Amino acid sequence: MPGGRRHGIGPNRDAGAQVPREAIILTFTNSQAPGGLEDQTGGGTPDLNSTTAEHLPPTFAELDVHPDIVKALDEGGIERTFAIQELTLPLAMRGEDLIGQARTGTGKTLGFGVPLLHRVGGPGDGTPQALVVVPTRELCLQVTRDLTDAAKHLGVRTLAVYGGRPYEEQISALRNGVDVVIGTPGRLLDLAEQRHLVLGKVSGLVLDEADEMLDLGFLPDIERILRMVPEQRQTMLFSATMPGPILTLARTFMTQPTHIRAEQADEGAVHERTRQFIYRAHSMDKPELIAKALQAEGRGLAMIFSRTKRQAQKLADELTERGFAAGAVHGDLGQGAREKALRAFRSGKVDILVATDVAARGIDVAGVTHVINLQCPDDEKTYVHRIGRTGRAGREGVAITLVDWDEEPRWKMISDTLGLGKPEPVETYSTSAHLFTDLDIPTDVTGRLPLAKRTRAGLDAEPEGESGEAKRPRRNRRRTRGGKSEGGAENSTGPRQDSDAETRPTRRRNRRRTRGGGEVSAEVGAQQQETPAAETGSSDAGDRPRRRRRRRRGGGGGEGSSESSDNA
Repeated sequence: MPGGRRHGIGPNRDAGAQVPREAIILTFTNSQAPGGLEDQTGGGTPDLNSTTAEHLPPTFAELDVHPDIVKALDEGGIERTFAIQELTLPLAMRGEDLIGQARTGTGKTLGFGVPLLHRVGGPGDGTPQALVVVPTRELCLQVTRDLTDAAKHLGVRTLAVYGGRPYEEQISALRNGVDVVIGTPGRLLDLAEQRHLVLGKVSGLVLDEADEMLDLGFLPDIERILRMVPEQRQTMLFSATMPGPILTLARTFMTQPTHIRAEQADEGAVHERTRQFIYRAHSMDKPELIAKALQAEGRGLAMIFSRTKRQAQKLADELTERGFAAGAVHGDLGQGAREKALRAFRSGKVDILVATDVAARGIDVAGVTHVINLQCPDDEKTYVHRIGRTGRAGREGVAITLVDWDEEPRWKMISDTLGLGKPEPVETYSTSAHLFTDLDIPTDVTGRLPLAKRTRAGLDAEPEGESGEAKRPRRNRRRTRGGKSEGGAENSTGPRQDSDAETRPTRRRNRRRTRGGGEVSAEVGAQQQETPAAETGSSDAGDRPRRRRRRRRGGGGGEGSSESSDNA
């Protein structure tokens, strides 16, 4: 059939089938309005040469978005579209496949979310009608929150599905019925293979942050999910970059996609509204330097990026000890603790979030004025992604990068690639005069936040979320400590709770006590006194098995065990 999908075959069709045209690329900058969208039906290339001095983006209502969605967006203060939304909505609402290419913070979520909700229209029979696949848990929660807000007057039911949470609550929600599912690849596959998640009625599919899913190794899982959904569907793929495997995925599973690219007016300038400072700092002095930088005039929310999970937690703890309201988000934390830190950051209970790159993907919080790199980023892509958290929506931001001595060659490569003109970091200490001047830090500040300025509620003020899995590891750890202890009360109850297959550690503890001598000599003597009683048969037959086990546990019983211990 012309235009149909044949999974695993890609652009090749049966004989006589229509050969798909090449993907059309639409590019839009701040000073240029998109043109020629109506020419898509004829297969021609749109004319984008016409420009206007000042382009006023259309409203969602002018693009014929469902009135209930428009009402919900208006209540959230969203009236007019961003560049990527203005380009995607007319095509996506017609049901066409498309590829959206735009960096973080350009409004991609509503770019695919509004057409998806417009297509669903209202509550269905409880079987998912739309599926959004995202790379991380944090992005899953962010997208779910945005879609839920936009669909609050539609009655459309949304569900976030991701790992780190109990299966039971997600399975229960699926049984009660949902219309839009947003999830990470691993948990989606688990629920689909267990037949709790039914994908047979999905008519709209979105792959968000496809390049990040490729980096995290999710591409095979994505292909398996794509083979589970119906062939007749609309597919939208969004990615900041377009590496080869992503293009192959698009050719294989999409039909004549339109490639939309939303660019800034000057794509070569990296975040022109963000002031960037590159300092060469000593690792021992970094906490003091950061503590002073966080007391700069006009600082709002701040995000600090660390290369490792241990460094992230250590810095968050140290900043908290210095009086700052700080939280951490990294892979060693349980899902409940990560969500708690994000909720506290969004609500303002904490104003500093220390995170690793993987954990920070998908975190989109307004009001971030300062971004600090604890070390030099790995590459230019990571650097741009990090500092992109500030300087948004026309506001100015500050990006501080602390480079170690051995990281200077890497930073020079990043600076040369991006054309920053900052190849050599300035040697800086927490007492350097230019640090205070560059960042507008009052000269009388110290490395601790004054008591009068400790106005944030802090992480402890954020209530704990429901996490059914968090209690289980704590119980296991207590049992482990009890098993290792040699106290009489704990050991007397420990073996009774264990199964028969776990009696061997008890015998090892008895042997250690026997070699140690001392207090256990009375116990050995008691065993030696009971041995003749067993040999004379003075007790009933029911007691004999217990005495034999006792002799074996003691290492053979009687004098033999004492002699062997002396010879050892």
